[in-house]
Amino acid sequence: MTKIYVLRYGHRPERDKRITSHVALVARAFGAHGFILGDIVDEKIMETIRKVEDRWGGKLHVEMGVDSRKYVLNWKKKGGVVVHLTMYGLHIDDVIDEIRSLEKDILVVVGAEKVPPFFYEHADYNVAIGHQPHSEVAALAIFLDRYYQGKELYLSFPNAKLIIVPSPRGKKVITVAKKEEKREKSREETKTK
Repeated sequence: MTKIYVLRYGHRPERDKRITSHVALVARAFGAHGFILGDIVDEKIMETIRKVEDRWGGKLHVEMGVDSRKYVLNWKKKGGVVVHLTMYGLHIDDVIDEIRSLEKDILVVVGAEKVPPFFYEHADYNVAIGHQPHSEVAALAIFLDRYYQGKELYLSFPNAKLIIVPSPRGKKVITVAKKEEKREKSREETKTK
């Protein structure tokens, strides 16, 4: 089974914390297996990811502070594919079937600052969602959606404490943890009787 990891490079803590958090949350929600924050450690982003996992389930592999360039080179050395999302790349519709058919682990690279030539040169695929300026969050979501062909929109995560019930109006949320706690309490009461 192909695994997809997302490498975020160029994160600037003062300026990019919300965007980088959103990149990580999109990676999780849209089926990526891991999130790598290159070149810096930002505990607030780690805290955001872990809070979401605690409430909504799942477990995203997270690494921080790795050297982005070395990570890309090691990924390739291990036989993985590097996909760099950039508006200057080939249109996603022209390459997504080929990328999917490789059946190799994929490192999706998204930047936060001006992109150094290194990433263009070492990517196996420079992929554009569109050829206009846009958010890396949107680019990642669309890439993952096209890769998984919409199946990621039906993911459910183990250990979720909250589950949304689709509703035409209003908000319906099931709190699973309370049901589990009640069952456990009921079992304990039965054992003591």
